[in-house]
Amino acid sequence: MDRRHFLNQASLLAAGSLLTPLITQASQKANPTILLISGWQDVNIGDIGHTPGLLHVLETFMPQATIILWKRSNGEEVKKLLNHNFPKVKIIYGSVTKDKDVDNPEITEAFQKADVMIHGSGPMLVAADNLASWMKYSNKPFGIYGATLENPSPYHQDILKKASFIFTRETKSIEHLRKVGIAGEHVQFAPDATFFIHIRNDQKAFGFLKENGLEDRKFICVVPRLRYTPYHKFNANSNGWSAEKIKLVEGTNEKYKEIDHEKLRQAMIAWVCETGNKVLVCPEMTYQVDIMDELLINPLPADVKPFVVKRGYWLPDEAASVYAKAHTVLSFECHSPIIAAANGTPCFYLRQPEDTIKGQMYYDLGFNDWTFEMNETTGEQLTQRLREVWKDYKKAKAQLRTNMDKVAGIYKDRTKLVNKVVG
Repeated sequence: MDRRHFLNQASLLAAGSLLTPLITQASQKANPTILLISGWQDVNIGDIGHTPGLLHVLETFMPQATIILWKRSNGEEVKKLLNHNFPKVKIIYGSVTKDKDVDNPEITEAFQKADVMIHGSGPMLVAADNLASWMKYSNKPFGIYGATLENPSPYHQDILKKASFIFTRETKSIEHLRKVGIAGEHVQFAPDATFFIHIRNDQKAFGFLKENGLEDRKFICVVPRLRYTPYHKFNANSNGWSAEKIKLVEGTNEKYKEIDHEKLRQAMIAWVCETGNKVLVCPEMTYQVDIMDELLINPLPADVKPFVVKRGYWLPDEAASVYAKAHTVLSFECHSPIIAAANGTPCFYLRQPEDTIKGQMYYDLGFNDWTFEMNETTGEQLTQRLREVWKDYKKAKAQLRTNMDKVAGIYKDRTKLVNKVVG
């Protein structure tokens, strides 16, 4: 008999940790309940976008399911955003102790109600402790939906080996899992759930566009990025980085910031000079508002600067509405092009090698011509590809539709496996 059957069957609240009876294996259900763990941070519209994207996947392809969202970050604005767009989804919060217990009775209740737990899209097995708590008090299934699993630690491997399904957000993660003995038909590719984001804020976005003279399909969006996100500058504990790590981050960023952004400026200048249209410089992360002027605007020729507009930090619903009206989005960040693609706008991903293996998903989905390895790409190559898009926009839009149809097909197929797991 499984040792968990010998666990204490009484519920008790002690030392801030809620312990509950073991919850048995999910029975087959026509109307399953899903516990989704997602929402890692609120300083990045890409990280925010994971959650509404996956909620939309589940509501589209498992409409009979009830969804409970266990959200890790606790920003009030994002909570309002999710409540507005997903009124049927209950959102709960709470932490996991070092003993893998939970500190909120709502989580315990969710453990009892849910038939399956799903780990949402992310850069790694972010919620490993949350899954471990589920495993401690439940025999019911769990899985991962669209995460990068590069070089999983032994702790993560132990959890992943017990998963009923593992959907990696790029195919390279499948190779990494195979190397540590995790393989099978339950391990498959499903791109980052942000590809299925559907939330919009047209009122706020269109007001901004009108105020700044940004006309439908007559402006491009550009998103800056340093080689490493300087988390140590806006996390109180320096993100736990050592002095050596901080030195590496700052040194690498200083070395490449002008090299990278000079290439993007070439494309901006060509767009303005050859089309007479505008450029919107916008952020994916909060810190990027502070580097826009230095890296993308101040070095521009005087006759180009009047065509450039800036946008402060925003939420993904407003960004989606703006990207939907843009001609093309060019971004060093990974998720702004994804949000653009989800809204029918051609997009370029300017990939820096420090930005993990997640960029492989672009190649997996057929975005090869719009993915640029920055150490191997010149400003002229980037500019010429943009020129090709604006000279034959119908072709670019048709290619995008083909790729996005592929995305939807993958989500539909993978969610069938989730359905099988729960009934």
